[in-house]
Parts: sequence; C-alpha cells; structure tokens
Amino acid sequence: MIITKKALGRRTFLRGAGAALALPVLDAMTPALSAAASQAPSRLVFVFHPNGAIPTRWTPAATGKNFEFSPSLKALEPFRQNTTILSGLAQVQGNPFGDGGGDHSREGATWLTGVHPLLSETELAVGISADQIAANTLGKQTQFSSLEVSLESPGLGGGCDGHYSCALTNTVSWKNPSTPLPMESSPRMLFERLFGASDSTNPADRQARLDEQRSLLDYVTGSIDRLQSKLGPRDRTKLSNYLDSIRDIERRIEKAEAQNYEMRLPEMVRPAGTPSTFEDHARLMIDLQTIALQADMTRVVTFMFGRAQSNRAYPNIGISDGHHALTHHQNNPEMIEKVAKIDQYLVSLFAYYVNKLKTTSDGQGGNLLDDTMICYGGSLGDSNIHQHHNLPITLVAGSRFFEGNRHLVYPKDTPLNNLFLSMFAKANVPCEKFGDSTGLLPGV
Repeated sequence: MIITKKALGRRTFLRGAGAALALPVLDAMTPALSAAASQAPSRLVFVFHPNGAIPTRWTPAATGKNFEFSPSLKALEPFRQNTTILSGLAQVQGNPFGDGGGDHSREGATWLTGVHPLLSETELAVGISADQIAANTLGKQTQFSSLEVSLESPGLGGGCDGHYSCALTNTVSWKNPSTPLPMESSPRMLFERLFGASDSTNPADRQARLDEQRSLLDYVTGSIDRLQSKLGPRDRTKLSNYLDSIRDIERRIEKAEAQNYEMRLPEMVRPAGTPSTFEDHARLMIDLQTIALQADMTRVVTFMFGRAQSNRAYPNIGISDGHHALTHHQNNPEMIEKVAKIDQYLVSLFAYYVNKLKTTSDGQGGNLLDDTMICYGGSLGDSNIHQHHNLPITLVAGSRFFEGNRHLVYPKDTPLNNLFLSMFAKANVPCEKFGDSTGLLPGV
C-alpha cells in the first residue's frame, strides 16, 4: 500500500496474498485530488429491459411536470425529482429493411448502437455501443473501463432469432462493430473480477482461497489495520461501512454456492454461485455494481435484466409462463396482465438499484446518484407487433445533469441515439454523431 506523507493516493489499493481491494473516496484523499478533479466523476449506467412493454400500462397519461406515474413505473415515484420519462423515441434501425423476422435479435443489437445488424449466423457487423463510447473516455482513469453484467447466462451460440448470430441476443454491448462484449451473470465471477488478485491469473491459487472459505478481507487485514491507524473518525466509519458491504456480499455468494451444491436442479442453466431466486440474484448483482461504482473501479456499467427474447418465467410473482411467449399476447387480456406485471416487477428491481445509488455515499459529501446518469429501457416498444418506436425509456439522473419530475413526449421516430448524445455531452464525452443521431435531444 502506497501512502503519501500528505494524502492518500486516489488509486490506493489494500493488498494481500492473492487479493487486491480498491478503496472508496476518503477525506484523506482530498489533498491528493487536483482542483479539476474536485467534483465527483460522472458515471453512466445502461439497464436493459427485454421484450418491450405494455404501452398503455407504461406511458403516463399526462405530460410535463408532476405527472402521475403509470402502473408499470409506480416504483420510481420516490425518485420523482431524479426521473424523466421519455416517450416517442425510436431505434428505427431495428426495423427489418428486408431481413424478415429477427426483431428480438435487432432489439438487442440496436438498443445501444442505432445500427442495423448484418443478417448472418456466423459474421458480425453492428456498431460500437453507447456504453463503449463513454468507456473510451471515462474508463481511462479507472481499473475497469466498463462492466457488462446480466441476470441470464448466454447459453446460446450459432444462429438465433431470424437467422442472426446469437451474439445479438446475448449482449447489448459492442466494443466495435465486430466485437460483442460478454455479459457476466455469475456473482462469484464478478466478485472475483472486482476483488480477486490483480497480479495473478492462476486459477489454482484463486480456487485454493475459495476452498479455504476465507474472506477476501482476511487477506488484507494487515493493510486495513495500518490504514485505519492513519485515518480520521469520519474516514474510519466510511471504510468500515464499505468493508461491511463487501463481507455481506461474500456471505450471500457463499450461501448461494452452498444452495447450488446441495440442490439438484432439472435445468442447469444457472451458473454456480448464483442465488436460487431471481430477485436475490438481481439484488446481489446490483450491490456488486454499486460497490464497483463507489470504489471508482469503473464509471460505466451495462446491466441486462435478461437477454433479448428472454423467455424467463417469474414464479415468484405468480407467473409460470415464459416472458417472450406472453408478449405475443394478440390482445388476450389475461396475457396482457401478466406482461404488465412483469414490467412492473422489473421496474421495482430497477428502483432498488436507484435507491442503492441514492443511499450510498460518493465520498465527497453527496451520494452516487448525484453523479450518475441511468438509461433504463430497450429497443422494442410493443413487442406484440414487434415495433421499434415509442420505446419504453426512462432516464434517472443526478440533478447536476438533468431536471427530473417530467414526462416528455417527442415526435414519432425521434432517434433514441439523440438521448445518448445528450448524455455524452453532460458527461464530457466527446461525440458529435452517434449511430443515426440527428442532434441533442431537446428538453433534457
């Protein structure tokens, strides 16, 4: 551990045998920060909602300020002042243009790119995604340029929906037009990526530590003790809370691993170390993302609640039918109710994420949400008719970026990429043109 005489370095790590742990922003680091860096860094998060939505349950009836939240979005009411509902946006490059079926492949491919994908089961040609545009700038100062996280393991290869490559449904993040970024769905693997040994890739060493059932914190105890002796009371409390969060996550992962070992499930699609319930899995992955943002390990996160065309069932909310199958409801009232219930449920988990950011200190007198922009939604509007306009898009952000408490409605086929261009501008990410953008999104 390197500590200057006057201040703690911003990139200080606690190190031990086979482990390295980044720190949250502490008061002791303030003298080490330049005047230009005194403001907390900008962060961008993109959360993917698969299979479109039920528009009549999603879109608020009134526009402007002080609108009434729709049933699907009701869970965001506590965060009204940070929330803007955006109606009328489109990703028109998701339309067939002669390719025929495959709207779900195009749903995944176009959401963050605005580029029509190549129709091929073996070749890839899409476009760089918005998260990676941001990562190319914001990621220069962090351990990880970006994180890509999902609640569904890929599990699919070759050709998928509409004779497109399965890569188009498995991820929404593209490093370049031919390089999809894999999504991490295992809490254990994500934890190890964030907090495992940064100077060793030996899997045997890592497994030996896991087999000992020792906490990561046990390996950096000496560094923790030395650091604590140099900190003031406020910093000691911050560090203690941060370490408690890490230990809690470790325990939850270990419990999940024990459950997976003891249970013999008929469908082995859940990776080892994943909680047995979807909600526990979601909350655990959200907590891991929050810690990564808090420690400034990354400033860009992409998070998928499910793959494009996800057919996950939600028995915990009384829905045993697959999500994708239900969205082709053909105006069946019972099926519509079930899809609306799934929409509402996923938004409630998103609200958990927002609350987690809002209640986590940024180390500089505010909270993580103050300095974060989150785009929630997808590239299908009403999936019953496979439309790629009037998308379900919600923007949640700190007040220094956007004014909240608004429902804005745009002309049909206004490019969603205009929103991304506006987000780039607020985060000082240089980008004059992105995908099919036509300019900054008015009003935001």
